Amino acid sequence: MLSADAIVNMHDVLTCDWHANPTVGESVNTDWLQRVARQHRANFNLWHIEDEARTPGATDTELAEVKRRIDSTNQLRNDLAEDLDRALLDWLEPQGLPASNAPLNSESPGLIIDRLSILALKIFHTREEAERPDATSNHTERNLGRLAILEEQRADLAGCLDSLWVETLAGTRRFKLYRQLKMYNDPSLNPAIYRKLVNEPLL
Repeated sequence: MLSADAIVNMHDVLTCDWHANPTVGESVNTDWLQRVARQHRANFNLWHIEDEARTPGATDTELAEVKRRIDSTNQLRNDLAEDLDRALLDWLEPQGLPASNAPLNSESPGLIIDRLSILALKIFHTREEAERPDATSNHTERNLGRLAILEEQRADLAGCLDSLWVETLAGTRRFKLYRQLKMYNDPSLNPAIYRKLVNEPLL
């Protein structure tokens, strides 16, 4: 069910497609990869919304609106990473896996896939900088060096994901669904929100 190569390749293809045409969907050939694609789309959107927050000359009103979009998109990104783990655990459960007595991995597949998604975006944009026709040779050389590091890190991480899955299927390692439990978007948990609401005058 889980293949790091398939995930990495899909990340790269969708990243190129969405930069060429942001309205392109994320249709793929399995329900599992569809879930991975939706999670990657949330990271893709978050990356570019955060770029807007750094636009020189942006007004306070514009920045406040962008901050709210960052918060909601980041919440979606984390929810979809959790959904990946939930889908994997549902698939494993009928097989009696993950083995309850196996050593616990500190990072779940969903969190690893989220990191692979971000690395795909870093690699795309770093390669873009390395190939800029108006860039200096120093700029190009610097980004080629960064690109090599990012690609090595992604290959290492993809290998870790495959190893975790193989060991989980063998019953020699297990993972759990780790809930992110974000507080900042919940009006009942964020004091900056609920204290403001309490002090609002009744109309």
